[in-house]
Amino acid sequence: MITVEHLTKCYGDFLAVDDLSFEIDEGHVYGFLGPNGAGKSTTMNIMTGCLSATGGRVRVDGYDVFETPKEAKKRIGYLPEQPPLYLSETPEEYLRFVGQAKGLKGQELEAQIAGVMEQTRIREVRRRPISALSKGYRQRVGIAQALLGDPRVIILDEPTVGLDPIQIIEIRELIRQLGQHHTVILSSHILSEVQAICDKILIINRGKLIAFDTPEGLEKRLLAPSEITLTAEGPEETVRSILGEVAHITSLEVTQAGEARATVRLKTDLEDIYDLSRQLFFAFAGRQVPLLELTLKKTDLEDIFLELTEQPAEETAGAEEKEEEA
Repeated sequence: MITVEHLTKCYGDFLAVDDLSFEIDEGHVYGFLGPNGAGKSTTMNIMTGCLSATGGRVRVDGYDVFETPKEAKKRIGYLPEQPPLYLSETPEEYLRFVGQAKGLKGQELEAQIAGVMEQTRIREVRRRPISALSKGYRQRVGIAQALLGDPRVIILDEPTVGLDPIQIIEIRELIRQLGQHHTVILSSHILSEVQAICDKILIINRGKLIAFDTPEGLEKRLLAPSEITLTAEGPEETVRSILGEVAHITSLEVTQAGEARATVRLKTDLEDIYDLSRQLFFAFAGRQVPLLELTLKKTDLEDIFLELTEQPAEETAGAEEKEEEA
């Protein structure tokens, strides 16, 4: 569907995108993640034909974005972080303008306008000025314009930024529905949102692809061992003695200790953290030492993202400036 091969983008001596290669298949919702200044916005702008590359290729459905831009762009609908809306127009007027710019005419134009308004649920506000609409409805108008022309790929850059919780839920559900008929690439800083919506996740840092997998695959393959915190009755020495008999504990830290109880943080290399919690329960029960509390820390996308993208603050600041220029 989309093939990116050895993509490079330089701003003077600064390398924003560094030999980036990946392939997007049809019929999935992809999350596109990276810290500020990682090259994410630059890559998306190149993929949509809005920015030239220093080197490499981007093909959409077999069409090269640089050599056959018209054909490639026909297959992409794009919602930038700041939708280019004309606030004095109504959604209906704005969509008609965008549709005409995409080459739609006559009955086909009107049919597509009606279709995308229905799909994004903006029909009831179609004759109100865009300036009078809420941020949530404005985002819906932006998504509607991306859908005109029936593109096979929809690229959404921070589609829920600035929305309230109810609006975020509504846009999230709309993205899920779009994923049933289009290939969707979603860029977002809300990691829980990406984890909830996306089938696969790309993470880039310093212009390089550092991870590309399902959320579940990333958890298994990339993250440090899962964590358990327990509090048991009895002195630290007794608790340590019991834990010494339990297999697959890779690290042990006593966070609180006294004569009456001890609290310990554990890490394990077991894929199923419940296997360790089961062993702990029976180990303490076998020694007749009460377990007062046992808490599992299950990994999530935020942990993975932080582990993969940590970098010095001064490097991040310089990269952010170049990303903003893009």
